[in-house]
Amino acid sequence: MQTQNSTLPLPQCDSLLRLRRQVDERLAMRLPRPESELDKVTLALREGTLAPGKRIRPLLLLLALGDLGVDPDIGLDPACALEMIHAASLFLDDMPCMDNASLRRGQPTIHLRFGEDVAVLASVALLSHAYGITATAPRLTPRQRNDAVATLARAVGAQGLVRGQFRDLHGAQEAQQLDAVIATNQLKTGSLFTAALEVAALLAGAERTRTRHLQGFANELGLAFQLLDDIADGLTPEQTGKDCQQDRAKATVVSLLGQQAAEQQLATHREAALSHLDAAGLGDGELAALMRQLFG
Repeated sequence: MQTQNSTLPLPQCDSLLRLRRQVDERLAMRLPRPESELDKVTLALREGTLAPGKRIRPLLLLLALGDLGVDPDIGLDPACALEMIHAASLFLDDMPCMDNASLRRGQPTIHLRFGEDVAVLASVALLSHAYGITATAPRLTPRQRNDAVATLARAVGAQGLVRGQFRDLHGAQEAQQLDAVIATNQLKTGSLFTAALEVAALLAGAERTRTRHLQGFANELGLAFQLLDDIADGLTPEQTGKDCQQDRAKATVVSLLGQQAAEQQLATHREAALSHLDAAGLGDGELAALMRQLFG
């Protein structure tokens, strides 16, 4: 699953910094607070979720709302839910039974700091809390709340993040098939990107064609993000904030195509993402600006 501490720098423009600050403040307010120092599960989920990160998934939702002519503030709770789900996925991804990582976001992983039992329980608690705050989000209609929860659940479930992670762990029989690697990347990284754009379209009441192009944009952006993460796998933990060379035993687009071809593929994803935004009538908006700033 994808980390927020890739080598990809988030542009430091005022609007993005303001939105990220809003997300961080809302996250701190909406996460449960520990009742005492013995409440290790709540301590773990707060520290793991509030650790410094790009907040790219919530930012995508909020930027899309702005592009669609809707006040981004109405999407703050669903945006925070996306970040909680992402954090929960990282807790699990780092476990010894999965990637067995020791470093995440520049800090020891949650299972090393609090124990494997706490890491699992904190993940479950975060997922349930994410659905809960979405189901009670202010300024959303009951139908919007229901549909947003369903969208998030679909992104996480057996045909989303979970399926992508399983394929990533057990896909050795398809190791030399580029299409299979791309499909896994679409699931394990693209699922929450797509959910962010689908929730934005839902809250904005976007028409079907525009929603479809927003989904296409999210899919291409997710593939670009995962590809960049694979390209950066040989860097040092000081550069990435997490364990590196985690993909040595896995097939990736980089290992199958080589560095130069992978970089060309990255450029292809960038252009495809921008084409989707043009088709959605959002080619001059904040999402397009972010895409150009992130990938050149």
